[in-house]
Amino acid sequence: MQAIQIARTGGPEQLRLLDLPTPSPGPGEVLLKLDAIGVNFIDVYFRTGLYPAELPLTPGMEGAGTVEGLGPGVASLRIGDRVAYAMVLGAYAQYAVVPSDRLVPIPDGVDATSAAAAMLQGMTAHYLTRSTFPIATGQTALVHAAAGGVGLLLVQMATQLGARVIGTTSTPQKAALATEAGAAHVINYATDDFETEVGRITEGRGVDVVYDSVGAATFDKSLASLRPRGMMVSFGNASGPVPPVSPLTLSQRGSLFLTRPSLAHYMVGRDELLWRAGDVLGSVASGSLHVRIGGTYALGEAPSAHRDLEGRASSGKLILLPS
Repeated sequence: MQAIQIARTGGPEQLRLLDLPTPSPGPGEVLLKLDAIGVNFIDVYFRTGLYPAELPLTPGMEGAGTVEGLGPGVASLRIGDRVAYAMVLGAYAQYAVVPSDRLVPIPDGVDATSAAAAMLQGMTAHYLTRSTFPIATGQTALVHAAAGGVGLLLVQMATQLGARVIGTTSTPQKAALATEAGAAHVINYATDDFETEVGRITEGRGVDVVYDSVGAATFDKSLASLRPRGMMVSFGNASGPVPPVSPLTLSQRGSLFLTRPSLAHYMVGRDELLWRAGDVLGSVASGSLHVRIGGTYALGEAPSAHRDLEGRASSGKLILLPS
């Protein structure tokens, strides 16, 4: 099979397309023929070494496809079933071995590309708005990178739960996408100071929650945009990791809450996985959640996908197509 492999950490050029043996499923595992693979910032973190891992490795944490082989003890799936998964390393390939309990069914009417696009980022938006800081009607949320893959889903979910969403983007085109997704206000951070604009929009009150996937570049101003006892949800490092923060800073800025969540801790056990994935994929199937595909790439074009993702040259979700 063809697969992307990283032999050393570094830039996108380290993503090499190789011919590797097709893996075989072990006990409790399933062999998937992948039809679509999601590209996420976590893949960049593994490539650069921000998230340490044993090398060589095949990156990719999300995919959708059909069951091609069953390992011993797998009775819940059949050959030909359409399934999707997230948070299992090794997706940048034509075939992947995945534990059967990490797979979820793809509903009728949802294609593999949409399923792969929705899993990791959709469940991220789901836990952020329903568990980390459960959105309630009348609250105000600040969503950074509001036209990105997670951002567009966050805006939709928070709006549907009754929040007023303030989004930040870098271009008028991306601002239009965030507005279409439901954002009540969109700030172009390339031309305007978002802290000042949030103060103006909220009449000095501040927002109830900040959902921040950008990291170092936005962290301080995000804290300053919160109301007293508001919550800072730092869930990504697109601009680099946030430097250490003194707990006293949170007190001085209004007894704030700070959390750095990860999807892995919000899909603990089969029941939680099925709940989140079922909600997300069910909403995609019903049309109440729109997944924007920002670009598709052949498997060997993974370096270009990473460059576009890191360079903020895309909006929505980027997908690799292995066949």
